[in-house]
Amino acid sequence: MKKEVKIFVILATLFVANAILAEFLGVKIFSLEQTLGFDPIHYNLLGIDLSLTYTAGVIIWPFVFILTDVINDYFGHRGVRFLTILASVVISYAFFITYFAIHAHPADWWILANVDKGIADNNQAYKVIFGQGMNIIVGSLTAFIIGQFLDIYIFQWIKKRTNDGKLWLRATVSTLVSQFIDSFVVLYIAFYIGQNWSIKQVLSICFNNYFYKGFMAIALIPLLHLVHHAIERYLGKDKALKMRMNALHNKRLFDEP
Repeated sequence: MKKEVKIFVILATLFVANAILAEFLGVKIFSLEQTLGFDPIHYNLLGIDLSLTYTAGVIIWPFVFILTDVINDYFGHRGVRFLTILASVVISYAFFITYFAIHAHPADWWILANVDKGIADNNQAYKVIFGQGMNIIVGSLTAFIIGQFLDIYIFQWIKKRTNDGKLWLRATVSTLVSQFIDSFVVLYIAFYIGQNWSIKQVLSICFNNYFYKGFMAIALIPLLHLVHHAIERYLGKDKALKMRMNALHNKRLFDEP
């Protein structure tokens, strides 16, 4: 197997796996301060008292940003578009399987199997967690597709105008713009429409998530360069440059055998 094919398979696997994990992790809202052992930091946004609370899905999304930018840089918009569609199909598949799992009749003994652990009804807990995830998945899938295609366009637009230079610029700008749309679309669908939250509450969480994503997009720039350096060492400078140029000019994903 060619080296570039191996890299694409590895990146594709990580991309799809992280996208699916983010969908199912997103049902939990967690406190960053308390997770780190600090008291909550309270501030006011849109008339709502807030602390640093986020959907758990944002923990893993920064790695999706990096994977998107690396794939875009070496395999172009064709590669990212293919994997975005593939991930969307797999997420949809997970959605339907989870739906049937929720509605499968539970074994009588299992319902009360964890009463001693404070869970009065295993099946109800299962429905609440994964049922809430259904709203997250519908919203996130919509936002994911919109955000990814926007990211692809902006990344390639900047790449062409910088002649394959300024990786940090195209990665940061494409992420900041696409995730602004992504953050608001997913939470609006998942919590305003799906959970009847107030619009102020939804917007406040949106801003919280977006600020976090923006911070991480900038903070992870060194990691992005590190991944590029590792790929370049593995492929060799000439091959890596050829792949980036092919991606820049929208050529085939892989050379003919």
